[in-house]
Amino acid sequence: MSRIGLQPVIIPGGVTVSVNDNILHVKGSKGEITQSFEPLVNFDISEKEVQVSRVNESRQAKSMHGLYRSLLHNMVTGVSRGFTKNLVINGVGYRAEAKAQVLLLSLGYSNPIEYQLPAGIQANTDGVNKVSISGIDRALVGRVAAEIRKLRPPEPYKGKGIRYENERIRRKVGKSGVK
Repeated sequence: MSRIGLQPVIIPGGVTVSVNDNILHVKGSKGEITQSFEPLVNFDISEKEVQVSRVNESRQAKSMHGLYRSLLHNMVTGVSRGFTKNLVINGVGYRAEAKAQVLLLSLGYSNPIEYQLPAGIQANTDGVNKVSISGIDRALVGRVAAEIRKLRPPEPYKGKGIRYENERIRRKVGKSGVK
């Protein structure tokens, strides 16, 4: 039994949820998201909440029950509040600059990197070493942040590179130079 799937999804004010032809539509103040779903689950929509239920007790229906409840919850949260991932850039000369849908990164390579942001994602810089990635789609925000981090992952000796704001890097001790 899915414990997550049994919990209702609370709909805040200004958000509308609708289902048409196995496509879930969620619309709010920040935008609109659609998600296709398997016909193994039903969405019972009332004014203040949505209850997700299984069509049958098959193994696949049970696994989809919690999945689609979590996806719906993320969609409702995204269109009402949005999602943000913060990145910190450490290193001498490492910097970031946001211009429209392009993020310019100087990460110690011979040429600066121009990272093209996908539609629906915004990047803001706080100074030259902090970048916040925001949008309404949680999976897309996380993927973009992971791709940017992958351009120069943090190294364990000096801590140089791009890391998440709440990430701790385990530091290693360098060579000791024993004679």
